[in-house]
Amino acid sequence: MREPTLLGRTAARAALPWFTALIAAAQLGCEGANGGAPPSKAELGELLFHDPNLSKERTQSCATCHAPEAVFTDPRPLEGGIAAASIGDDGQSLGDRNAPSAMYAAFIPPLSRGSRARFHTDPEISLYEGYLGGVFLDGRARDLAEQAGGPPLNPVEMGMPSEEAVVARLLEDAEYPSMFRALYGEGVFDDAKVAYAAMSDAIAAFERTEAFSPFDSRYDRSLLSKSDPAHYEYPEGSPAARGRDLFFSTEATSCSACHLMHQSDGPDRARELFSSYEYHNLGLPENQTLRRLNGAKTDLGLGGVLDDPTQNGKFRVGTLRNVALTGPYMHNGVFQNLSTVILFYEHAKKRARGESDASQNPETGESWAEPEVDENLSTAELSRGSEDLSRAENLLALECFLVSLTDARYESALPPSLVARCGL
Repeated sequence: MREPTLLGRTAARAALPWFTALIAAAQLGCEGANGGAPPSKAELGELLFHDPNLSKERTQSCATCHAPEAVFTDPRPLEGGIAAASIGDDGQSLGDRNAPSAMYAAFIPPLSRGSRARFHTDPEISLYEGYLGGVFLDGRARDLAEQAGGPPLNPVEMGMPSEEAVVARLLEDAEYPSMFRALYGEGVFDDAKVAYAAMSDAIAAFERTEAFSPFDSRYDRSLLSKSDPAHYEYPEGSPAARGRDLFFSTEATSCSACHLMHQSDGPDRARELFSSYEYHNLGLPENQTLRRLNGAKTDLGLGGVLDDPTQNGKFRVGTLRNVALTGPYMHNGVFQNLSTVILFYEHAKKRARGESDASQNPETGESWAEPEVDENLSTAELSRGSEDLSRAENLLALECFLVSLTDARYESALPPSLVARCGL
């Protein structure tokens, strides 16, 4: 049996010293941390991010579904051990999408319609025209602050009935009122909408801190000067090095068309986000296991937000940073393993080309299921790539390069056997 390469959610929750220190600092309170100085918005936001009192039953905080020790994803398994979607504060309500990592979300631009030049040599996919950006997988929030204000009022998440009810919880706290007034003015609580917006703003400020975007993976360290003590060199001939070459190749694969924001040899490559923030329908199958639990209807993604049938089935491209630790995968958590995602792309390529494909989903042992939304498919992008990604050496290579995108603080959570097999 092939050794699982996806790091399980339980393993991802392994004790990490930096997280213990972060929580300890939060519990001190802003005054204790700063020796009496006024708190910063980020410090207030950190406390709010971890506060379950902002949910109806006082059981759920932002960190419940975006746990720092689990790469700011939801580590809680559901029935049958799946973790494809998050259970709500009431212990019963169940969402329909996989909670994305909050890491690097600060760089997502507001939703807009436009075009972007891709760093791809194929003229048929060198230019993207369509929607870009927007927080949440369907782009319905303009920015981090708007996103932060959503979950407390969502009946299947934190379940609070109104902004006024949330603000009342803030006023119950012994420290929040003085912190809010110091940062947002004496009259911040005179209007519940103003106070609620201030809360969302503070949480967003926390999410913009370096804790969410350290840019210090092995890949990042490989871009440092060789004289820098932190420099990392991909071992020549290793699977990870070959995977890097495959990923950035515009002939072998089409990865870089949708997962590259900056030119791979350009001046901004040191802060590559590994997402273009474009919208695509990849032809993903329905997560039948999840749907049996929540009974939800077809998810139209961006099309549902815009009420535009031409956008049905499209979701924003996510970052690949820390992807080795953020499973299950895709907007509906339909795949448990990273290797399955890569194999799905090979299947999608053949489907886009109109070629027959006898391959199977390794997680079900059956043929790949049909797309949940079989329209507006990104056929041009999916059909590219000369390499067969299902070949064992290619599959391992790409997976290993993706493993190398794990930030330094989480590297200890990677299985040592996987790291060794990748030559990292």
